[in-house]
Amino acid sequence: MNQHATAPLVAILRGIRPEEIDAHIPLLIAAGFRAIEIPLNSPDWQESIPQAVKRYGEQATIGAGTVLSVDNVERLAAAGCRLIVSPDTNPEVIQCALRHQMQVLPGCATPTEAFQAIAAGARQIKLFPAGLFGPGYARALRSVIAPDIALYAVGGITPQTLPDYLAAGCSGAGLGGELYRAGQSPEQTHKNAQAFIAAHRRYLSPSAHPREHV
Repeated sequence: MNQHATAPLVAILRGIRPEEIDAHIPLLIAAGFRAIEIPLNSPDWQESIPQAVKRYGEQATIGAGTVLSVDNVERLAAAGCRLIVSPDTNPEVIQCALRHQMQVLPGCATPTEAFQAIAAGARQIKLFPAGLFGPGYARALRSVIAPDIALYAVGGITPQTLPDYLAAGCSGAGLGGELYRAGQSPEQTHKNAQAFIAAHRRYLSPSAHPREHV
């Protein structure tokens, strides 16, 4: 996802408030996350995103999610945001983000939408909502997309299912409610983050991280 990445996982902090930024983002970075997304349907995102960029932009790529308009892309670029994530495929949003040299991760559900995003210039696309489609669908979509296009699974991914999507050909995943829910404690964020990072490491080196037998 970015030059900082130790794991290709995007932390989605939907609902986080500006006063909670400093309690949660450092824990995510310490766990191994290097891409943080704050969706625009979060309270006071106009404060949260610039604050996150200023304080953590050297340690992680700070992005915005649920970006639906060119106007918001322009505003986010001015704030120093480096990643634009959207739930849909909007060529104007994609092209505007690329003009600002921002990474862009548009959402798609079908091959038609995926190729529309690619035609607009996207080099990374997200299957959304991946949890409803399943790893088999991700594998089928991956089979018709060029190898140099990164496919991310977003929506309903858990530590238990993450390896299945990676095995299906996904380059990474965006992690929402199973990682962070509005109002949860920093301790819970830390625990969830460690579970996802551990799942990713087990996928990469299963022999080094054997599964426990029950």
